[in-house]
Amino acid sequence: MPNKGRMLVGALALSAGIALSVGPGYADATPKVEANSLSGAYLAGRVAESDNDLDAAVGYYQRALVFDPDNQDIQQNLMLALIARGSFEEALPYAEKLKTVPEIERFSRLALAVDAFRKKDYSRAQYWLKLSLESDLDKLITGLMTAWAKEGEGHTTEALASLKKLDGPDWYTLFVSYHKALIADVGGRKKEAQDAYKATLDNVAAGGAAPGTYMRAAEAYAGFLARNGQKVKALGVLNKADAFAPGRLPILALREKIEKGAPIDRLVANPADGAAEVLLDLGTALNRGGGEQFVRLYLQYALALRPDSDLTLLQLGVVAEQQQKPKEAIKFYARIPDSSPLKRLSELQTGLNLADLGENDEAIKHLKGVLDSDPDDMRAYLALGGVYASKKDYRSAAEVYDKAVARLTPPKPTDWNIFYQRGIAY
Repeated sequence: MPNKGRMLVGALALSAGIALSVGPGYADATPKVEANSLSGAYLAGRVAESDNDLDAAVGYYQRALVFDPDNQDIQQNLMLALIARGSFEEALPYAEKLKTVPEIERFSRLALAVDAFRKKDYSRAQYWLKLSLESDLDKLITGLMTAWAKEGEGHTTEALASLKKLDGPDWYTLFVSYHKALIADVGGRKKEAQDAYKATLDNVAAGGAAPGTYMRAAEAYAGFLARNGQKVKALGVLNKADAFAPGRLPILALREKIEKGAPIDRLVANPADGAAEVLLDLGTALNRGGGEQFVRLYLQYALALRPDSDLTLLQLGVVAEQQQKPKEAIKFYARIPDSSPLKRLSELQTGLNLADLGENDEAIKHLKGVLDSDPDDMRAYLALGGVYASKKDYRSAAEVYDKAVARLTPPKPTDWNIFYQRGIAY
């Protein structure tokens, strides 16, 4: 049955710019079937893939290739399943085989470009980013990543010029201006960087369509200003970001560092980070329900470039939840570093996923530990109370909400959900 706790903590999603989902139940794995023929193995792989059982899908597609090693359709399915699973190195030989197949080159050549970025072979990356068939999305991805490859070669002027030529639909604007700012920042073009950052933050309407990217731009801009001695302006940018989407954990953490005068690292420090940011931005923007398999691919490409990216790991955890894979979500959340401002959110989500697995006692123990580490975190009360409510233990849920109310001195309008859930529990 759905975990009511997940429905009670929508504030968690707002804290990181993510959307949470509720599923009716979870299947651990695709039932094993006999795959003693090409058609049997291939169909079993398709069934496993539709069930989001990537381990089984990979196994079946590998079995199918034993019967027909040169079958490009099966190679394509196997490559995509490997990338989606996070087995990027294993996918590369298939990407190489499929590099000239127009129908799949958007993924095969992108994989080879990602590998070239990792090797700092920026000329080769640009070669792989040339596609014979491009949708608007493909054109934006290859255009932004090509600009980053030019920056990797030390050609900042050429990189920025290429972005000016990147024409497309209106929704391109936010992504292009943001990456123009990042490239100018990395390339030492401070005036151009500041102008592009400002243009990005001024485009609030576009931010409404891609709030994750807008907030990343705000974080990058504030960091840029702080590094360049403009503390007051930096805090002003964070104020604007907080008005746009209150309570984002990375924004709160950055504000604290700026106020203390602590060193501020670049959000994107090099071309590989920049290419990863392109894929993260667009993967996050696309994740609006119904396209999880597609989104997951772009996030895994981003993770291959930047394996320690806390936001990419968090987004992959969210996708795993949407695909009704709580065990996998927990694994992604566990990889988020303790130093990350998103770690606490990942711990709360871990507790909710334990409850989704039916491990209510473990979930309660886990969430109590999270709450003990910060007794003023209202999200933790909502999560813990929600788990009790899902067990129909309304007395314990009410006690949790009572404790939360006692910490609210005084309550704010944004605390309404605590009182609402307490009323339901009573």
